[in-house]
Amino acid sequence: MSVAALAEQIVARAGGRAGGRAGGRRPFLVGLTGAVAAGKSTLAAALAEAIGAGGQTVEIVSTDGFLRPNADLDAAGLTRRKGFPETYDLAALDRALIAIRRGPAEFPVYSHVTYDVDPALARRLHPPDLLIVEGLALFADTPVDLLIYLQADEADLEAWFVERFLGFWRAAADDPSSFYARFSHLDAAGAAALARAVWGSVNLPNLRENIAPVREASDLVVRKGADHAILEILSGGRSRFGESAPPG
Repeated sequence: MSVAALAEQIVARAGGRAGGRAGGRRPFLVGLTGAVAAGKSTLAAALAEAIGAGGQTVEIVSTDGFLRPNADLDAAGLTRRKGFPETYDLAALDRALIAIRRGPAEFPVYSHVTYDVDPALARRLHPPDLLIVEGLALFADTPVDLLIYLQADEADLEAWFVERFLGFWRAAADDPSSFYARFSHLDAAGAAALARAVWGSVNLPNLRENIAPVREASDLVVRKGADHAILEILSGGRSRFGESAPPG
């Protein structure tokens, strides 16, 4: 399986419903969710490139922008649960997705460097043919047309998270404004140990309690291997389909 095969499935499902405001049809909204570090952003970018090559306009937004600001999380005692559903402004996310169907809409943006929503990065988007919404906090009742779940083994997810954490940690050595600069006193082994602790205490429980259950409510499930390759695409999270029998 490949990104191209997944892109073809998305375009087929969009059918005549995509087309943007100029074509008189509302944009087709694709939700892409899965665990922290599953590769949602990377897959979204690859899908946008593949679908865009066919002539459709594609935009990507992240649900991270709808995380409640750090100050609010601190005041509510939710800092250590960042990423759990209650740390998002889910109503604002729904409003933005509904608004983009009708015309231009505002989407806040999250900075992984500062570890907070950055008002200066907010985007005002005009309705594209297809909008990919990637991130956590996407559920069965989120107003998207197609919900995709990105699945990988827990051991691979942990390894990818540690790798990503170390990438931010190394970059912070030259950027004192980075959130990760506070861990500069650690050596690589210490930073990796901290990342594994965060995974085990925050991200893994969130995956099991809130993220993984979305698989059964998804339209498509994309299973990845340890090398990030797409191994298979499942329909409805239950049965595999082949080229001759795409999901309806």
